[in-house]
Order: sequence, then C-alpha cells, then structure tokens
Amino acid sequence: MKAAPFSYVRPTSPEGVLAELSLAQGEAKIIAGGQSLMPVLAMRLGRPPTLVDISRVPAWQHIEVGAHVVRIGTAVRQRAVERHPDLRVPLLSRALPWIGHREIRSRGTVCGSLAHADPASELPAVMLTLGARLGITGPAGDRELLAEEFFRGAMTTALEPGEVLRYVTVPRARRGQGFGFAEMARRHGDFALVGITTMVQTEGDRVVQALLGAFGVADRPRLLDVTEIVAEPLRTAADTDAPAAVAEALTDAARELVTTGGDKHASAGYRRRLVRVLGGRELVAAFHDSRKGQSR
Repeated sequence: MKAAPFSYVRPTSPEGVLAELSLAQGEAKIIAGGQSLMPVLAMRLGRPPTLVDISRVPAWQHIEVGAHVVRIGTAVRQRAVERHPDLRVPLLSRALPWIGHREIRSRGTVCGSLAHADPASELPAVMLTLGARLGITGPAGDRELLAEEFFRGAMTTALEPGEVLRYVTVPRARRGQGFGFAEMARRHGDFALVGITTMVQTEGDRVVQALLGAFGVADRPRLLDVTEIVAEPLRTAADTDAPAAVAEALTDAARELVTTGGDKHASAGYRRRLVRVLGGRELVAAFHDSRKGQSR
C-alpha cells in the first residue's frame, strides 16, 4: 500500500518545529529517521495531514557527554550513538546492535524509538532500567520526565499535542555497577519475543541493588527491583549453577512481568520461562560485571 496524501515541512530551528506543530493543531506527526513511522503510513494505520521533519535542526543533532550523564538530542541517529567512542553507558551500547539492522540504525533515531514506544523495542526498556530523563518542549514550555512517567502504554507516551521529545539524558556507569542485556527473537532484526535488561550494584560482596527489566511481555517496558530475592543466589555466582538458582528465584517476578496473553509467536508461559532463564543469566552477568566495575 501507499501512504495517504500529506504535507511535508522541514524546519531548521526548534521554534520552527513548534510553529509547524501549532499550525497543524495537533494533527501533525514528527519524523526524524522514519524507520518506525513510514511503515505505519504505508499500511495506512496512521493518516497525519502533515509530517514535520526535525532532522535538519542543528540544536537537536548532538551527543553531549558530561562527567556523570550523556544527553542525546532527538535527531541523533542510533548508529552515531552505537559508534561513539566514549559513552560509558554499557547497557545502551549492548542493546543498540540488536535493533533491526545496520541500515535501520543508520537512519533511525534514539528518541524516535522512545517516542514510538513499541512495547517490543529495546530502547524504552533500556531507558527505564537506567532511570533516564526525557526532555520535552511544547507550547507550554519545557518539562522533563523520568522514563517510568513517559511510557503510558503500547505506542502511547506522555507527549501532548504540539509537544516534541527534545532529548534523553542517561547516567554514565558508576563504580560498582554491572549490566546485562539479552533478547530472544525468531530472526536477528525481528522484534523480541522477550527481552531482558539488568543492573546490579555491589559494594564488596554485598548486592546493594538488582533491577530486572523486560520488554515484549506487556503493553510497555516493565521494571522490577529484585534485590531481596536474588541477593543470596548471586552470592554463589562463582558456581556453575548460579544462573539456574537465580532463575528459580525469579519465578514470581516472571509472573508479575508478563501480562500479555499468548499469540502466534509465543505463549504467555513460554515468555515467563524466557524471563526466568534470560533474567537469571543476565543478572549473574551483571553481578560479575559489577565486581569488575568496583575498580572504576
């Protein structure tokens, strides 16, 4: 199919973007890389009268690396973040190669994926696990939300009509932190049947915090603090059966995380098993990573 007719504008300033959105009275769609939006238009699942291209706004094309955080502008391509030499955001760096294929990442933007909010995509879950902050601008001015406040449901976010996601800020890895990432898909580049993100913070042998994130299991990315139930199994992480022990401890957590029903790709039970098995493996990997990270 072909997209329904639409007008196309390409402003070169944030003010120009907001002006075009205002003129469209909430009916316009933002486009940057188009990797999520164009298939929707081609299948006529969406028929916006106007597309506002933000890819030529210089102020939104930068990656700003600070001492403790990294700010990614809304027009920054995923490939640019993937190839950045000094991000020190391990979870993001591990997740990016799993997004589609190289050609898709060369066009798609990090913030575009967040604004699209597909529940089976990697980046929303990564940002939720990292406690990222998302900067939004609109007619009422600027505001900033935590990732947990931004994602509202399947392809639904806190963005109001006339607003645009301006940047995402993610914390750089701290001393004693470790991370894990895994996903199961039928083919590389497909959306995940189940994806897992983990973060473990340690001090010496003590697990201070353990987070388990999941995507492809609900109408939005999910995150649980599993410190109390995995701290003891992780202490045996030097043993070969440690992932199995942690997976067993995650039985109730898997039931809580997986709220989607079964479909032609996987049953709910299979997804719960994947959460347990992949979650156990990646929590152990994050634990080992955190012990190395204590020397940062």
